[in-house]
Amino acid sequence: MAGRDFLSNLDMTPQELRAVMDTAHSMKRGEWRGVRPLSGLSLALVFEKASLRTRTTFDVGMYQLGGHAITLSSQEVGLGTRERVSDVARNLERWVDGVMGRVYLQGTLQELADHAGVPIINGLSDMLHPAQLLADYQTIEEEFGSDLRGKRVVYIGDGNNLANSHIHMSVLTGTDVTIVTPVGYEPNGAVALDAVRRGASVTLTNDLAAVEGADVLYTDVWISMGMEAEADIRRRAFRGYQVTPQMLETIAPDGIFLHCLPAHYGEETVPEATEHPKSRVFDEAENRLHAQKALLYHVMGLMKPRW
Repeated sequence: MAGRDFLSNLDMTPQELRAVMDTAHSMKRGEWRGVRPLSGLSLALVFEKASLRTRTTFDVGMYQLGGHAITLSSQEVGLGTRERVSDVARNLERWVDGVMGRVYLQGTLQELADHAGVPIINGLSDMLHPAQLLADYQTIEEEFGSDLRGKRVVYIGDGNNLANSHIHMSVLTGTDVTIVTPVGYEPNGAVALDAVRRGASVTLTNDLAAVEGADVLYTDVWISMGMEAEADIRRRAFRGYQVTPQMLETIAPDGIFLHCLPAHYGEETVPEATEHPKSRVFDEAENRLHAQKALLYHVMGLMKPRW
């Protein structure tokens, strides 16, 4: 993956994903303490959307690996408004060794990648959230081991960027992924069709009974940033899709519950679920640091400082 863009989980092969996961587990065990493979390298963190986990973990991750991160807000950059995306790319590539973007449009990341000669990393877009899925699958592997073929991952809620990225991970890992949504809120059809053509096991359904027996139950907010105008409509549509302790009793006895956070308590879940014995929500949040450090190492670890 050295020097490559990471806009989607499918920018990895299964073998590359395995290498990143092994590195993430090793880093979490403390086996990289004191190692500084990114010494002298810098990463620009470009934000159109607010962030707690993405900003903190990429920033701390670069620091722990010996590098430096600089945070650029939407007010400072103004992708496509204050300045053309292509011009931003051509400027940043002269100063930094990589760019992480947390943006609205997947096309913005693609335009950055098309015009920058340094790696572009997807920290979130409307279409995909691949860095989150690395942390998610690190958490799942901590519970079930590295061979996840046939494990049932059930995502319930909005068929958004996370649902799409879960479908991508089924291609890479062999998990059986089921996406449970209200009618009209299904994930991207092209993403699902492509995954099935690649041999993945993907089920799209509106039936809440699909949650039963899940090895992993996953949810996300019903109202993502930028969708606030649809809040009332969405709350009505998603009624009944809330993850509660009672729902967690219907998943596999050793099943786990994940949520990428932030949680909108009283909507997609309740505090009693994220604090339930089956919840691994805060382990998952911790693993953002380890998984993204592993990603940074595999993408930037062979780069040499230019100064």
